[in-house]
Amino acid sequence: MPMRTPAISCSLRPTSRVPSLLCVLFLMGCTQREAPPAKVDHSHSISIAAASDLQFALPGILDEFQKSVPETEIRVTFGSSGNFFAQLTNKAPFDVFLSADISYPEKLIKQGAAAEGSLFRYAIGELVLWVPKDSTLDIDSKGLNILTDERVTKIALANPKHAPYGRAAVAALQSAKLYEAVEKKLVLAENIAQAAQFVESGSAQIGLIAHSIANSPAMRDRGRFVSIPRDSYPPLEQAGVILSWTMEKELAEKFREYLTAGPGRELLGKAGFRLPEK
Repeated sequence: MPMRTPAISCSLRPTSRVPSLLCVLFLMGCTQREAPPAKVDHSHSISIAAASDLQFALPGILDEFQKSVPETEIRVTFGSSGNFFAQLTNKAPFDVFLSADISYPEKLIKQGAAAEGSLFRYAIGELVLWVPKDSTLDIDSKGLNILTDERVTKIALANPKHAPYGRAAVAALQSAKLYEAVEKKLVLAENIAQAAQFVESGSAQIGLIAHSIANSPAMRDRGRFVSIPRDSYPPLEQAGVILSWTMEKELAEKFREYLTAGPGRELLGKAGFRLPEK
């Protein structure tokens, strides 16, 4: 059974900096409890459900976005896209959903939980093979084939049942004709961020994780990674929607514009995401 960890939540308020350390602590194995937001004199607020691969990129983007809406409180919770989808089908109190794939937002539109015109593509995710910095595994020359090495007994990846990156990882292993050979070694994490945590903590020797996490400042000096061939797994076309029950549609649309056509788009690129065509 995979370990379960709670979703991690950050809150941005006027005149405050993003508590990115909170997100770093999550990957270092610390459990966070979501505290109720402090009372702030603001006129608007939005709550965002975001895929875990955005855990390092999004706080900084929201910090910059906040400058254009200083009287606004922004809350973001990170978790697996599939779990968020299940919550949103029951009208979980979020205004915007940023998924690690496009299928969940499309399903929400079909259900009427989001308007068709609210769908937007914001990034294209990439898979990498990641090991701790002191690992002796030769990932540079062997790539995925290193997974059959007898020293590798645990391979971390996100649970494919509800995590798009997990499904992409399985597809990559199948494409390389390695899935059956390594299936018993797989350790399923709740989401892609926890998969990285498993490797960093020593619970697994290697992981198939998001490039945006492996390339983040918090993880870059802790390990090494190589890209997994993009043609070995379906494109991780990441998309979002504005939920139909939001009371802050105008603000949500402003954030969508910032992320897809404004400065947020460039920041996503710097964080390790490929960008969709405008």
